[in-house]
Amino acid sequence: ESPFTDLPQNDVELTPDKVKDEKEGGPTFHCDLCDAELVYTIAQAFLPGLSTACVDNTTGDVFKSPGSVAAEIRKEMVEYLTQRSETFVAESVVLDAGLEVQASDHPYDIIAYLIDEFATTKRNLFSRVSEWLLSDKREDKIDDFSQEMEINGFWSIDKREAIVQTLLKNVDLKNEFHCDMKFYAADELAQHVPTCKYRSMTCQNEGCYAKYSISQMENHDSVCPYKMIPCEQNCSASLMRRDMDRHCITVCPMKLVNCPFYSVGCKSAIPQCKIEEHRSSDFHSHLLYILQGIHKEASVEVLRKRVEQLLQKYSSKLANIRDLRSLTYKVKDLDAKLGPLKVCATNEVDVATQTAGKLQILEASDTNKITEKGAETRVVGFEAKPQSLEVTPTNKDSIEAVKAEIKDSEAKQQSLGVKSLNKVSKEGLKTKATDVEAKPQSLENTITSKDSGVAPGTTVNHHEARPPSLEVTPKKVSEATIENSVKDVEGKVRLSKVSTGENW
Repeated sequence: ESPFTDLPQNDVELTPDKVKDEKEGGPTFHCDLCDAELVYTIAQAFLPGLSTACVDNTTGDVFKSPGSVAAEIRKEMVEYLTQRSETFVAESVVLDAGLEVQASDHPYDIIAYLIDEFATTKRNLFSRVSEWLLSDKREDKIDDFSQEMEINGFWSIDKREAIVQTLLKNVDLKNEFHCDMKFYAADELAQHVPTCKYRSMTCQNEGCYAKYSISQMENHDSVCPYKMIPCEQNCSASLMRRDMDRHCITVCPMKLVNCPFYSVGCKSAIPQCKIEEHRSSDFHSHLLYILQGIHKEASVEVLRKRVEQLLQKYSSKLANIRDLRSLTYKVKDLDAKLGPLKVCATNEVDVATQTAGKLQILEASDTNKITEKGAETRVVGFEAKPQSLEVTPTNKDSIEAVKAEIKDSEAKQQSLGVKSLNKVSKEGLKTKATDVEAKPQSLENTITSKDSGVAPGTTVNHHEARPPSLEVTPKKVSEATIENSVKDVEGKVRLSKVSTGENW
């Protein structure tokens, strides 16, 4: 059975008695105007409070339903609120002996507290001792009954507002939400009403039916959800305030978005309507970002030159491409057509220096081997005392080794693209060969143990005291390096003399 079976269909006029003036002979005409918005808000709290009282009063009772007691409890509720509103403020001021005083003095908070207090007094025994108060079923039942009373017009909003006006005057001691003007004549009151700051008006924005006092017009206008306002992101659209958030994050042309080339390095946040402008103005940077992904180890200076080359030769093919994937594929294709990147001057010098260092290290290694072999030959020569030792083959081997180094160096330098270093190295190595060939007579001399005239011990000491020229340190490719290379060759010749026993 529905709980609304016994709900009365006709509303009943229930208006509390107005507070009489304490002084007889004083002003008898009062301005009844109040803050319309606050009155409406408080009136909306009446139905949920009444529904709570009716449900808790009939819970567990098989003979009663919330609808059967709604009219009686409504009358009791009006009487209770009127009586308590007249004494509540006085009690709050007097209470100072251990009783808690309400923290808020706002009329809405005071009346809402009184409504909850009344509903608590209407609970029956079953509601008090059971877990009914904490159940979800109770909350659902209260909401359903409140909606049914609203739909059936059991307690109209106009009648509730009339009751709220009386209650508001009782609890609004600061006179912030009602007019406290009093007059001796009805004419004076009639002249005051059109200018009273609490006179009611309805919002003029389309779709909004809110009522408020004229003094609150600016406050309402600043928050009215139906007011037409310009876009907060400065686009050309005007729309209702309630639709602003959805507009700004969805269809607004001024919505900030990431650059289409965000994934390759462009971190700019730009308005949605200016993407094409950004793509055109920053096209050079976007190409640079793409090339950095293709050539990860290349320097920025080299890649900027490659961007200029692409724009000079293929600007017409690249200008119309809009999406990242297509542009990346096209740049890779055109970049391959331009050939490999040219190594910058700094990289060329580094590579040349490393190559020269490696060559000198190889020369030092070969020199050490020749010295060791020469020392061994010298010791054997003193022991065996042969008639002569020919060094000519060694001289030829040295020349052939130098020529082999020239060819090897040329091949390495051509692969690195260092033409300038190639010329310098080639000339330096040719100078080595010339110097070696220019001294054939000293290498072709043959000696015997009789002509040497040097004791074996003395020869070993000469071998142990190697000249500093044997120590080879990698240096930069320059004129000084070439001169040192020549000195190294001369050092080789001197070592050959050591092995043959010549004094130097």
